[in-house]
Amino acid sequence: MTKIALGTILLACCPLFLLAQFTISGIVSNAKKHPLSGVNISIKDSYDGATTKADGSFTFTTSVSGDVILTAGLMGYQTLEMQINTNAAQQLNIVLKNAVNALRVVTISAGSFEASDDKKGTVLKPLDIATTAGAGADIVNAIKTLPGAQQTNDREGLFVRGGTGYETQTLIDGMLVRNPFFSSLPDVPGRGRFSPFLFKGTTFSSGGYSAQYGQGLSSALILESTDLPQRSSSSVGLSVIGASGGLEQLSKNKKSSYGIEADYTNLAPYFKVLKPKQTVSLGPEIIGTSANFRIKTSSTGMLKFYGYANWSKMGFDNNSIEYPGYTESFKLYNNNVYTNLTYKESLGNNWHLYIGASFSANNDDIRADTISKNLIPTTIKVHSELSQGRLMFYKNIGRFSVIRMGTEYQNAVERSAFNTYNANYTDNYNAGFLEGDIYFTPFLVGRIGGRTEHSSIIDKWNVAPRVSLAYKLNNFSQFSVAYGDYYQKPEPQYIRYDRGLDYMKATHYIVSYQRVASDYTFRTELFYKKYTDLVKTVPSYNNNGSGYAQGIELFWRDRKTIRNADYWISYSFLDTKRDYLNYPFRVQPDFAAKHTASLVYKHFVEKIKTNLGVTYSFASGRPYYNPNLPVDKFMSEKTMTYNALSLSGSYLTSIRKAFTILVVSVSNAMGNKQVFGYHYSTDGLRRSEIVPNVGRFIYLGMFMNFGIDRRQDVINNL
Repeated sequence: MTKIALGTILLACCPLFLLAQFTISGIVSNAKKHPLSGVNISIKDSYDGATTKADGSFTFTTSVSGDVILTAGLMGYQTLEMQINTNAAQQLNIVLKNAVNALRVVTISAGSFEASDDKKGTVLKPLDIATTAGAGADIVNAIKTLPGAQQTNDREGLFVRGGTGYETQTLIDGMLVRNPFFSSLPDVPGRGRFSPFLFKGTTFSSGGYSAQYGQGLSSALILESTDLPQRSSSSVGLSVIGASGGLEQLSKNKKSSYGIEADYTNLAPYFKVLKPKQTVSLGPEIIGTSANFRIKTSSTGMLKFYGYANWSKMGFDNNSIEYPGYTESFKLYNNNVYTNLTYKESLGNNWHLYIGASFSANNDDIRADTISKNLIPTTIKVHSELSQGRLMFYKNIGRFSVIRMGTEYQNAVERSAFNTYNANYTDNYNAGFLEGDIYFTPFLVGRIGGRTEHSSIIDKWNVAPRVSLAYKLNNFSQFSVAYGDYYQKPEPQYIRYDRGLDYMKATHYIVSYQRVASDYTFRTELFYKKYTDLVKTVPSYNNNGSGYAQGIELFWRDRKTIRNADYWISYSFLDTKRDYLNYPFRVQPDFAAKHTASLVYKHFVEKIKTNLGVTYSFASGRPYYNPNLPVDKFMSEKTMTYNALSLSGSYLTSIRKAFTILVVSVSNAMGNKQVFGYHYSTDGLRRSEIVPNVGRFIYLGMFMNFGIDRRQDVINNL
């Protein structure tokens, strides 16, 4: 299916016509008759709605005629549904009851953490991600403070429960993101490409995720982009490493919007002051742009587009351990583009339609040389393209149950060149899925489904059943279990050299308990994951690898005990071994730590409108390979423990009519030494430590927003 054909289908499904408008207005209050602000009011299964003002009032227009269900929701209160008739002019008086007295419905939770603006019982919100010390407003860095995620700060990717970074997939509005991280050089981690405020919902599934998604052995990071903004706004940002600016424009009829952003990052001046471990030879420099539009095609239909492009370059020189007295040079040039177009609509009789199309391309040009040694320089060029199409129908059954069915197509083009040697291939991937969330009672829900996939490069089908059950113990507590099979193609770098490889497979078993109240969250989870058919590279490429991962995780969050404070604690115990790649037998891999823990604390000082943050992260030592040891001691030595304390402060103020945030943050504030592993020379006589390029990173920035004041968001978040 071509990109043009996909676009034609999307546009054909978007009836843009004018309908009669009906006004709905009213006031929302609590049981004590106090007005409630920030309540989300909307017509069920529609994009028509509004948010209540400080006095509890709201008003909006809709083209839906006749009897409809109006919903009103606010965290800490029972979601209210009431039937109204849009043809009858009326002033609504809505009273929300405290959630303590509400019989809340059980939800599927095994393996998943959610961050959302509008869902009750969420663990994190976009503002949490943006204000977590040490995260740097990076979604993945904030996710690393949750149980299951590893503190792998020397390489690219999100490593979860004994899985590699490749085993975690990132999706935006249901569409796969082929390169969610900026490309980077060895021992330098790549940062995520997305701002948390682009998304209204973030689901981090550390295992047992839905049959809607595939090709991730371990985990899925599922991002849902925002719909129409509440108002137009613009922003400007300045920092010690760059500048940014953006515009979000809402149409006068509030049925469409568009947004553009641009940012520029240059670390070269910064590195001249704080000398990095590696000598800078190029950049680091990044230019980024993004654009989006939203069109409400009807009261129940929404067309959304999001796209970005990045250009980056960086280069570092190191003293060679292979050739003492010489310098090794690495330079990277990267450009990346991603586009995503989706359409949702209600088809009537509780049926809904989702159509998505996306295209992405990534180019890496890596140049390596040993300066003055007269060796032939190495040039590596990697080009990847991914075109996707996705179609899904889903039907609401009763008030809570839903059935989903759909199909997916991907066309992947992989081209690579190592000096004059080329290795290219194209893969056509097809998948279908069927899944239902069935509420047997308000206390018991089951998610039952499966997924089947076919890859032309592997030329085989797979079938992956998945089952989850959750039982509500009381208003706040529930018990969940999950089982599922997950398949994934080997990494492109292995398929390029052997087209006979098969799917890799992981089977998940999860048992969890959680208690979620308005001010407290407690969660514990046991898991076991069995790996089969992992890629081995010795004595030749094959699928004879295997492994397992098992452990227990704990999470506690408290927003009440300390006034104006919010903190969470997470801990993970991981027992994992795998035999893959060139490993001689099963061992703990070099990216996995047995113990990891995080403490995140935030305190809002009302008098000076300042948010203070502290994040402490710990990980026990990771194995590393020492070539001087015998084979039976493979990966027997471990690095030092990882300790990092990060601090941040955000002062909230106004400059003229602009809401302004002044930010200062320090990562690894105590300057603790961190060693992630070692590089050895071929003869094993010399080695160098793998350490952060900068031991302590200090950030200063100012961000101005014209149109949106987030001070109340900070207060409401506590």
